[in-house]
Amino acid sequence: MEIYLMWISAFILTLILTILFTVIFTKIKGNLFEDIRGGIPRGVGIAPFLVMLLFFPAPYNYLIAIIGITAFIDDIIGRKALNSYIEVGQFFRGIGILIVMILGYYIMGPVAILVALMVQILNIADMQPGTACMTVIIMSVVSFTTLAILHSPVYYIPVLLLAIALGYISQDYSGYIMMGEIGNHSFGVALGICLAIVSASLTKAVAPQAFYPVEFIIMLILFLITAIIIAYLRSETLNYYISTYLHIENPTFGDYVMDVLTGGGLGDLLRKLILGNAQIKTNNSLLKSLGVRRLLYNPIRYKKASKQSLSRTDMSDEY
Repeated sequence: MEIYLMWISAFILTLILTILFTVIFTKIKGNLFEDIRGGIPRGVGIAPFLVMLLFFPAPYNYLIAIIGITAFIDDIIGRKALNSYIEVGQFFRGIGILIVMILGYYIMGPVAILVALMVQILNIADMQPGTACMTVIIMSVVSFTTLAILHSPVYYIPVLLLAIALGYISQDYSGYIMMGEIGNHSFGVALGICLAIVSASLTKAVAPQAFYPVEFIIMLILFLITAIIIAYLRSETLNYYISTYLHIENPTFGDYVMDVLTGGGLGDLLRKLILGNAQIKTNNSLLKSLGVRRLLYNPIRYKKASKQSLSRTDMSDEY
């Protein structure tokens, strides 16, 4: 198939499948339908996920398949506790992330760790309608531009991801549908793959003799840039969330970025395990600007107030 036809086909198919699954999940309801703002189908991100499986080249589509399937289990099961620390869905997603890291290591080397962790920051981005897709669009354009300048033959992959995101974004940006974990997780790994390709291409051009360490550093920079973009796009809502629900006064942009990097269930679980019942505070202005207050925020300290903390449903309702 010609590259241009592939891009057009991916866009149109994503558009059609998004409409189809919106109708299906609205009728099915259950955990695939959120009863907010008159009702919103959830898990519609299965549409771009399926298109990624179809059009992304092997073995990259294997990684997307793994994370998408384990994430969809989370969407179907819903918020059911496995124990006092973790939910069933979170467990399956965690397994998916580990498999992506391990299998990805054999495909692309150490950068697979960051590819898998892209799930975290796209998951946080998806707490505000349209933000995850906007992030994917911005970084896909950056990836395509970089690969085109380097005359890389795989420049078509970020354009493919861009076409898929454009085919999905309209309803999501308007808040009429929710992509669910299957959507933000598969978009996260797919974008991570694009950034890994960029990192590899740049490293071959500037430092082929130290390939893996330089590639990892470049990937880490791109990873942080993505987190910064998400923090910027969500700055207003993150300010409200961090100050109101986490009780961090006058949050800084560093707090926003740190929330993107370490927020959500995974970050809270690690803080609980590491900090126990401790709540470490800092008054250092430099550390505050770097987001250390958000990094050290231990949710167990405010366990009694956890009923008012924002879940994905609550936050989506706010926006």
